[in-house]
Amino acid sequence: MATVIRLKRGGRKKKPYYRIVVQDSRSRVKGKEIEVLGVYHPCARPEPFSRVNAHRALHWLRTGAQPSDTVRSVFSKLGLMAHLHHGTTPEEAMVEFSHGPEAVKGYTPPAPPKPAPAPVQEEAAETEAAPEEAASGETAPSEADNVQESES
Repeated sequence: MATVIRLKRGGRKKKPYYRIVVQDSRSRVKGKEIEVLGVYHPCARPEPFSRVNAHRALHWLRTGAQPSDTVRSVFSKLGLMAHLHHGTTPEEAMVEFSHGPEAVKGYTPPAPPKPAPAPVQEEAAETEAAPEEAASGETAPSEADNVQESES
């Protein structure tokens, strides 16, 4: 019999959880499962988690069950695909993985406060330097003079 390891959805609207199950590949997704291997709960609070019976999952993978893309990703995070490729078996039967805290959606934190304006003393120092340049009698050529010279 051709078997697949896939996710079977449960939960309410917008709050899903999934059971990782072994099914006949010819049955529909909501059909009867052969064995339940674990759970994948992406919306759990305070952090999402996955829990799988590693020994049974490796048994099914070694007998030819094909995991779906999402199940393969979950198994990789749990380290089961590495065990499959190396031919080893984990010491613990149940393997669990927490995905880290989920970001709270719909909240934008306030912008950080702007720095205070520069002190007035610096501005006074700049205004004192400007009259000295004017007193020396040297002036820099303006852009308008440069444009007129290049046209002629």
